[in-house]
Amino acid sequence: MTTPPRARRASPRTVMLPTHGRRHNLSLALQVLYTSGPMSRADLARRLGISKVTVSDLVAEVIESGHAVELGPSEQVRPGKPATLVDVNRTGLQAIGVDLAAHEVLRAAVLDLDGNILVRAERRIADETGEDTGEAIVAIVLELVQEMVAAATAPILGIGVGTPGIIVAGGVVDTAPNLGWRDVPLRDLIADATGLPVFVVNDADAAVHADYTLGDGGDDVVLVKIGRGVGCGLIVGGQRVRGAHFAAGEIGHVTVGTDGGAVCRCGKTGCLETWVSAPRLEQALAASGDDAPLREAGERLGIALAPVVAVLDLAEVVLSGPGHLLDGPLRDSVEQTLHDRLLARPEAELTVRIAHDSDDIVLRGAAVLVLWDQLGVA
Repeated sequence: MTTPPRARRASPRTVMLPTHGRRHNLSLALQVLYTSGPMSRADLARRLGISKVTVSDLVAEVIESGHAVELGPSEQVRPGKPATLVDVNRTGLQAIGVDLAAHEVLRAAVLDLDGNILVRAERRIADETGEDTGEAIVAIVLELVQEMVAAATAPILGIGVGTPGIIVAGGVVDTAPNLGWRDVPLRDLIADATGLPVFVVNDADAAVHADYTLGDGGDDVVLVKIGRGVGCGLIVGGQRVRGAHFAAGEIGHVTVGTDGGAVCRCGKTGCLETWVSAPRLEQALAASGDDAPLREAGERLGIALAPVVAVLDLAEVVLSGPGHLLDGPLRDSVEQTLHDRLLARPEAELTVRIAHDSDDIVLRGAAVLVLWDQLGVA
């Protein structure tokens, strides 16, 4: 059987019952259409390595559900009647993405299935010296989501939320110090308010999926998301890494060095966030008048990342956040620190780059994860 490109991402990890096998095939069909574009049923059957009859049955089901559409006859010249092309319903379905990680602002958007933003909105919130934390931010999030639901112009497939903090089973935010949250059932709160499927992930996880699915990301990458806090999204061997306690990549509250530092919101002293988060970098730059805080932040981030890169043999480090803070001395310092601390292997080149479209990367990644949750497409 020929495996379609990227279809490995939909591979099951447990034994499948017959009904599971059908869902798996439906997901594979949508996966191939999503990544390869419109094709005939016969071409789809060849890509999947299953019979035309089975593919016709699968296509009929995804068309009936509204997840795929017929686009009309193919323009490719072949003997006989032109084949009818089918594709994922890219413009006839929409998703809502929510980004709770940016500094001083919460964002939401309506997106099509290709990750294009159709409508957007945001709410300003108080900075870390203000009052907008805890229940106040929950209320703002619900208001913002309701506005996007009203703005959608097609059926909504679901709502994806990228938030700082540790997200556990059931879409519960176990802890998010920068938002003043602990044990917040965010998925259920939004689902109850909207009646829609809701998928809640860490903001860095959303960002790394956007880079991987819609950008240039490879199969072995760590993406560092810098905003109100600092977190990492990890993809290893083409699979997102969650960890035993759903906290893989949660490096913001790892202490870096033994020289003290500022007191963090979590109560510890010298957490990585106290050196590298966007608010702290802005404050340090204003106080210093030069780029020394950026170089120091890059060095400390590189120190924190070096063991991760070495243990997992990663090929890319991607930085996502405010470009004026990250692109320059900070990125250069991260690269130099990793070079100094890792075993030199010419055949194992490590790339340190800035993510494309950092402002919208969480919004787009949240929408990508809705596709994974609802269609099995990633």
